[in-house]
Amino acid sequence: MVSYQLSIFAENKPGRLAAVTRVLAKEKINIRATTISTSDTFGVINLIVDDPARAEKALTKAGMTVSLSRVLAVVIPDQPGGLDRLTQLLLVENVNINNAYGFVLEGHRKAVFVVSVDQIEKAEELLQKNGFQTLDAEALSAIEPFHYMKY
Repeated sequence: MVSYQLSIFAENKPGRLAAVTRVLAKEKINIRATTISTSDTFGVINLIVDDPARAEKALTKAGMTVSLSRVLAVVIPDQPGGLDRLTQLLLVENVNINNAYGFVLEGHRKAVFVVSVDQIEKAEELLQKNGFQTLDAEALSAIEPFHYMKY
């Protein structure tokens, strides 16, 4: 299954992320995962949200430069070597990872590794054939967030 990632291109200055989160909060769109990368004066905010199409529309309407791209959200074991199995499989098949990030699910048994690859159909078929589970936007939205324990 394919999921979708929003990439918002923004100047690297105070308030840019706050502008994005304000638009999404007003639209009642839930952010499930995020990464931010910057290079001097500009950066990219990558988001996985519960309603990617509506989020893209709202952010674009707010004057932001937004790209919606297909990604694979791969479930991997939260244990040593879990990610290595995935990356080695992609390497053997010459699938390049362009962008990636991950998060641990509650219970610490599984993690989700979100990958943008250069050959998404090939990667999706390869993952399915090798027993990896992938999540679509709806499945990602249904994931229970990790809750930190209070001490």
